[in-house]
Amino acid sequence: MDRRTFLKHAGAGSAAMALGVSSCGKNREPEVTDSGKRPNIIFLLTDDQRWDTLGCMGNSIIRTPNLDGLAQNGVLFRNCFVTTPICCASRASIFTGQYARRHGINDFSTDFTPAQFADIYPSVLRRDGYFSGFVGKYGINNREEDMPKNDFDVWYGIAGQPVYETKDDKGNDIHSTRLYGNQCMDFLRQCPDDRPFHLSVSFKAPHVQDGDPRQFIPDPAYDDLYSDVTIPVPMTADPRYFDMLPGFLKDSEARRRWELRFATPEMYQQSVKNYYRLITGVDVVVGDIMNELDLLGMADNTIIVFSGDNGFYLGEHGLAGKWFGHEESLRVPLFVYDPRLPRDLRGQVRDEMVLNVDIAPTLLSACSSSIPSSYQGNDLMPLVRNESTVWREDFLFEHLFRHEKIQRSEGVVGTRWKYLRYIDQEPVYEELYDRVGDPLDERNIAGEQANTDLLGQMRNRCDELTEMYS
Repeated sequence: MDRRTFLKHAGAGSAAMALGVSSCGKNREPEVTDSGKRPNIIFLLTDDQRWDTLGCMGNSIIRTPNLDGLAQNGVLFRNCFVTTPICCASRASIFTGQYARRHGINDFSTDFTPAQFADIYPSVLRRDGYFSGFVGKYGINNREEDMPKNDFDVWYGIAGQPVYETKDDKGNDIHSTRLYGNQCMDFLRQCPDDRPFHLSVSFKAPHVQDGDPRQFIPDPAYDDLYSDVTIPVPMTADPRYFDMLPGFLKDSEARRRWELRFATPEMYQQSVKNYYRLITGVDVVVGDIMNELDLLGMADNTIIVFSGDNGFYLGEHGLAGKWFGHEESLRVPLFVYDPRLPRDLRGQVRDEMVLNVDIAPTLLSACSSSIPSSYQGNDLMPLVRNESTVWREDFLFEHLFRHEKIQRSEGVVGTRWKYLRYIDQEPVYEELYDRVGDPLDERNIAGEQANTDLLGQMRNRCDELTEMYS
């Protein structure tokens, strides 16, 4: 039975076998590498994938057996956040290990300076002898002529916003997720035997196709997947939560895009199912990558790191997109799969607050490369190795992208409290949430008299962090 036929008929319990989880999942127990060779590393990045859209993160509907298997044999971070929830700025933070107010890339036309580019993690790894490749959406400026094609050994990067329905090198129709998978195979087959490799893969999925009325466009192979289920509507999609928002959020770009995707129950089901289908398409490609690593004898010395560039509203608060400081917008998946880890360290689930700015130092640390002093994030490898270490208890949230219908904002997200302020409003509009007692950001308590002192403390902490990371 071929993959499309299986996915049309199989239940979730059987999907793991159909999608190839045996090659990279729960049953896989690679031996620890004792050769002393530097590891290969693959960084997989999805676009607009929120934290709760993997089976390993508690989603009982979505089918992601290959990613789940890697997470279950690696280290899963349940509380990963982006410091800035928009593609260009977050990707710049991932590359540089810096907050947006430091790297300054807050739009789709600003490029890295030469000094910045010299310190991004692919540049450091290539200087250290790694055979380097890039596949998919680059995300830093939209100009084809400025793509860093000559700064990678193999370049399959794309400027601007890619399309899902594209062509392969023979002119055949192909979905972009499948095309990127094929390009990953091409890269792996080109890797020299005497050098470790680094590959960054930046999927378009599950981002919408802006300007297309279909919005989410999955591979036709998965058109019938999830047709037999009803996706639960989030509690905060109830209109009363939209009614609680200030006027500038009700009239925002996030509401306009909600009308394109979630305005009716039928639209909601279609949009979320297609969003899930796009993620399952990524999962299938990840299984293929792992199979290819096995065939090439590379699997036991190749680290896989997986994350998303920002979260995504699926109708919560009557919104779509990202950009703001709610949990849905900020929180993303993250795991580190390192086949060299002893078996007793595999399968960890970590609750520390980790960030997109932590990815670059972690990739370099995993490869024993020096971490530039310009990086502001933390190396996650001590957590992966379950070593005792002091860790952050809050982080700076910032959204500095300018758009007439997207208000700029900043704030502090802590283990207990979340403080947000919309800096273009006069006076500044503030929000305060209890992340423990109110994990869905249902009730803004900033205006309550009992919280006056706490609000002042959070304002001061936000000022302190904005100065620290500027």
